[in-house]
Amino acid sequence: MRVFAAAAGGLLILLAAGPVLAKAPQPVRPVAPSLYSGRWYQLARIFKINQYPCPGATDDFAPDGRGGIIAVATCQEASAPGRTHQFKAKVSIVPGSRAAKFKMSFFGGLITQEYWVLDHADDQSWALMATPGGNYLWLIARRPKLDPAARAAAVARIAALGYDTSRLTPTR
Repeated sequence: MRVFAAAAGGLLILLAAGPVLAKAPQPVRPVAPSLYSGRWYQLARIFKINQYPCPGATDDFAPDGRGGIIAVATCQEASAPGRTHQFKAKVSIVPGSRAAKFKMSFFGGLITQEYWVLDHADDQSWALMATPGGNYLWLIARRPKLDPAARAAAVARIAALGYDTSRLTPTR
């Protein structure tokens, strides 16, 4: 999402930064469990401060074999093309959130961050994810690119949620 974490230093910056919004808006609708499976591509993001550069970021969700979910965030390093960083995280859905809120635990639980799926396309071709404090927002998609109409719909939704779309930075 987002890259959930681009680097350990990036995670610490993510947790310490001030908000883009005073608080993220609440998710608008439930999320199907299938959203937490397969690959997502980070297409654009809004950050309060500059995070570890991570073009070409992906997040892969898969069952962990014990009834839980594991996510693997992969970051293509901007300064060394072809070099990647990967981070594994345990995903847990926040009870009572209609599966629209989840927590990720990194580094064996040393760092935990909550994320919200603010909205998504009916066909799950794209989703908007944010941190609850309004610090960050990510436009993620099932494919490396969205067709122009779908991208326009996603950007319009970002604006409707109160985010400044002039700060939306493409990541691919």
